[in-house]
Amino acid sequence: MDNAALLRIAEAFERISPRPLPAPDFDAASAFIWHVAPDRLDPVPNVARVDLSLLVGINRARDILHENTRLFAQGLPANNALLWGARGMGKSSLVKAIHADVNLKHDLKLVELSREDLPTVASLLGHLRAAKDHRFILFCDDLSFSHDDTHYKSLKAVLDGGIEGRPENVIFYATSNRRHLMPRDMIENERSSAISPSEAVEEKVSLSDRFGLWLGFHPCSQDEYLAMIDGYCVAHGLTVDAGTLRAEAIEWQATRGSRSGRVAWQFFTDLAARHGVKLS
Repeated sequence: MDNAALLRIAEAFERISPRPLPAPDFDAASAFIWHVAPDRLDPVPNVARVDLSLLVGINRARDILHENTRLFAQGLPANNALLWGARGMGKSSLVKAIHADVNLKHDLKLVELSREDLPTVASLLGHLRAAKDHRFILFCDDLSFSHDDTHYKSLKAVLDGGIEGRPENVIFYATSNRRHLMPRDMIENERSSAISPSEAVEEKVSLSDRFGLWLGFHPCSQDEYLAMIDGYCVAHGLTVDAGTLRAEAIEWQATRGSRSGRVAWQFFTDLAARHGVKLS
């Protein structure tokens, strides 16, 4: 076989399984996204986030996670954290807001990893472990596992780290609507059909036990919902008659059938547009 043929074969293999790209300049940004094929960390110049002061009704979770993050950024021991509970109540917003706040005083990087890319986490941890001068929050949003999902095995590399241990400069934060990262009906079904019910789902359920912090997020009250909207109005300089604002906000949430931080922001977005206020 001539050299030209060998070169074409090598190029074909390169396209099928491209080489990982080198680690980026971590001084270039405060946040990065992990992508695969090829494995790489792309900087995020502007993170989509809200100010920490605008997150209403989650004070306990805010204070606990902020303190944990601050200690970690200072090089002190800290726990991995699972933020679980009601949708739209600011779980992912809280992680990004706390990162921004702590990063004002400490060098702290935020790295987002999608659930689908968990099998490549060993490569990612290798990049982060090598960057010893920086500390990283590894963040996975909307984490959950289905019945036949094996991605949770890769997550153990982040939480336990195998024989190497989790990199000292990496902490893992995840959000989920599920406390045990898997549907309750799936837990019950496997327990009822297993020869040893107590062991049927132990491997998956115990995964959530590896998080040192469990922070629960519950549906907000009407007062909290209205306070969120008031906060957005103040932050963006929008003045609306209090009675009108309250009536429209309550009507908006009634048509959605729920109250949450997300619904409050959606109402405010509509309100700002109607009053000609740009959101930047």
